[in-house]
Amino acid sequence: MAGALKHIKILDLSRVLAGPYCTMILGDMGADVIKVEAPGGSDETRKWGPPFKNNVSAYYLCANRNKKSITLNLKTEEGVAAIKELIKESDVVINNFKTGTMKRLGLDYDTLAKVNPAIVFCSITGFGETGPYKDMPGYDFIIQAMSGLMSITGDKESGPQKMGIAITDILTGLYACIGIQGALLERTVSGKGQKLDISLYDSAVSSLVNIGSNYLMSEEVPQPLGNHHANIVPYQTFKTLDGEMVIAIGNDTQFKAFCSILKKDEYSMDDRFQTNPDRVANRKVLVPLLQEVLLTNTTAHWKQECQKNNIPCGPIQNLKEVVKDPQLQARNMFIDCNHPTAGKVKMIGSPLKFSRTPVSVRHYPPDPGEHNEAIVDNLKAKTNKK
Repeated sequence: MAGALKHIKILDLSRVLAGPYCTMILGDMGADVIKVEAPGGSDETRKWGPPFKNNVSAYYLCANRNKKSITLNLKTEEGVAAIKELIKESDVVINNFKTGTMKRLGLDYDTLAKVNPAIVFCSITGFGETGPYKDMPGYDFIIQAMSGLMSITGDKESGPQKMGIAITDILTGLYACIGIQGALLERTVSGKGQKLDISLYDSAVSSLVNIGSNYLMSEEVPQPLGNHHANIVPYQTFKTLDGEMVIAIGNDTQFKAFCSILKKDEYSMDDRFQTNPDRVANRKVLVPLLQEVLLTNTTAHWKQECQKNNIPCGPIQNLKEVVKDPQLQARNMFIDCNHPTAGKVKMIGSPLKFSRTPVSVRHYPPDPGEHNEAIVDNLKAKTNKK
């Protein structure tokens, strides 16, 4: 079955993670994606490792399936001309060059819109193409620091902490994907393309959600709470007899049931703990009481008891445990792919589950310039005929 975006053609001039992650998602949904790199392959993630398998990096594999690869030198007239030819038959072009680079290359939106007025042009930068920071380079770690994310991650003992993944790149890739699809939908009415200006900084700040809203309302600077929740108690990690788990009590009814499981019904009747605002105000009193009881039995025991009573919980799993998780196996979240250089590799699957137009892996993450003959040489032949 064909994917939902089988009719969409995308020219991907991006590299590293935010842009490639966006175009991989679009490719998973059926879009025809052409990845453009400089001769030899200029996506830095090709060399980010270990681990490597036959010189293919795991990092590169994570964001580049369902694409074709061509190599062009965009600093030459020939390379720019090839892009313009490809733009004529493309729906979307995405790049993550520094602000002003596409204009210097002669490939800015205004120029490309004259070639194809219906083109959706998506630009991804660290700080956006306007404002005093527009010329600053922006990498995920820097954005996590500046956006406030690190100030609320970790605890007083650890100090500010970054997330274990490049979360602002992922968020930006998702926002770019959403924006592109919105622009494509609008185009069905207007017939016109438009430019999207997506930044890591904006995307990171948008992810502050309730913590950002808390500050905007109270003007109290939020402090890092580690594995505790700013607005809900108990909603955190707890140690058990043999490990650690998360228990997430979302309402007062769940708290009453939880106290019953612990054989501490008196806690739910205590004036200090009856409602969530009460529990937040008395966090320092309640949490040690709960922790003392949870240390008396195993993670498996508490997980079973909580699940029987519809109380959200879960063990803290490492990646070995995650890959073996039967739920993820049933959802096809880890897939095998045959790569001509790396051989058989495992990849994380797509979380998008369509009933009629399912996502699919039609092509392994390509080697640099793998499709030059089929695409670039074909362009040259067309040009010569003209």
